[in-house]
Amino acid sequence: MRKYQTQIKSIFHLAWPAIVQEALNVVVTYVDTAMVGALGASASAAVGLTGSVGWLVSSIAVAFGIGVLAVCAQADGAKNEEKVKKAGQQALFMTFIVGITLTVICLIISPFLPTWLGGDVSIRHEASMYFMIISIPLLLRTAVLILSSALRGVSDMKTPMLIHFYMNIVNIIVNFFLIYPTQKYFGITIWGAGLGVKGAAIATAISFAFGGLLMFKHYYQNSSFDFHHTGFHFDLPIFKECLRIGIPVVMERSVICLGHVTFASLIAKLGVVPFAAHTIALQAEQAFYIPGYGFQSAASTLVGNAVGERSENKVKQVTYLICIMTFLLMLIAGILLFFFAEQLMSIFTPDSHVIELGTNVLRIVSVSEPIYGVLVILEGTFNGMGDTKGPFLYSLFTMWGIRILGSWIMIHIFSLGLQAVWIMMVCDNIARCFLLTRRFFKRKWLYRFNIE
Repeated sequence: MRKYQTQIKSIFHLAWPAIVQEALNVVVTYVDTAMVGALGASASAAVGLTGSVGWLVSSIAVAFGIGVLAVCAQADGAKNEEKVKKAGQQALFMTFIVGITLTVICLIISPFLPTWLGGDVSIRHEASMYFMIISIPLLLRTAVLILSSALRGVSDMKTPMLIHFYMNIVNIIVNFFLIYPTQKYFGITIWGAGLGVKGAAIATAISFAFGGLLMFKHYYQNSSFDFHHTGFHFDLPIFKECLRIGIPVVMERSVICLGHVTFASLIAKLGVVPFAAHTIALQAEQAFYIPGYGFQSAASTLVGNAVGERSENKVKQVTYLICIMTFLLMLIAGILLFFFAEQLMSIFTPDSHVIELGTNVLRIVSVSEPIYGVLVILEGTFNGMGDTKGPFLYSLFTMWGIRILGSWIMIHIFSLGLQAVWIMMVCDNIARCFLLTRRFFKRKWLYRFNIE
């Protein structure tokens, strides 16, 4: 029993900064959504239209970072300090390559994206402008995402947490001054630019830039990488190792996020109100994912360490413990989401039709929260051990074979609405959780123990 107590302590030690970070991110998302939502359903739809593509872009950066995390965590578990330092250096090269590439692509497609997504004509201009503005500092945004993964690989969870905290504070403050016009609060006149959706975009871009600069500073100072003595050197074998692990995750995230883009385009055709309800409900639901994504970071790091130690038993123990802990927490989260769905939607929009529709879909998804929690932990487990090809194939099958095809059938053949589409979301998550669980119990990941 003492052995498990030690492991549980290690899990919480690594998980709590990630949980706090996720909570902070959700808070700023809530505040951002509420600020934009106060402008009306059209403003919410304009911001939400390109949200799936923005998620895709961020997910690609995170996916490349997972390759670095796995290499760093496994090298750290094997006490190979030299490899840890070299992997940390490769993260910087990857940041610049990925960041510059994503920035160029996003700026090129920004004028055409809302049309491609099938957005209502009335919101296309604002949606395009929003996406273009937040794309300008993408290199710095990429730095935050990839380098955070490298830091987690050496068990530094606090630095990413603090940087996200500062970013969120900047975003909220700048939002307040840029979104709304000059007005009085408690008899005091507060200046405001009154830029609406454009103001929200500028505030987000400023927070990205601020966070990226902070990340470069703190990353350089991290003792595990020892840049003061080692400098920056490109190491092709380690860079390729990071890519071998990261590219399947990139493909997986791309499949999922492109699925979300297609998913969003299907929903956009249902009208402004259903799309606004869908967008706000997705953001409202994020708070209930906090335990899962917080513990996922701990799972990736600890499992990576266990693979470096060549301890199959430790991999199993860590995974079982975190899955059980997350399942219980997400069960509570699902119950709360079911009973407080209407109140949650009311935070983000005054539109009664949007609230009613959003409440219905949130209650649908609430029943699958515990299963989704296990899914998230298993994703973290496979990422930490570097076993990423199988999970990619599972995501390909469930996203396009269940969520997208199922949603298309529900909308175009049965003429059903948003509720049916969200049922397909739940089915997708359940199927993917089953496949990952099956892979884990069949021990198809053991080949990773033979990789030097």
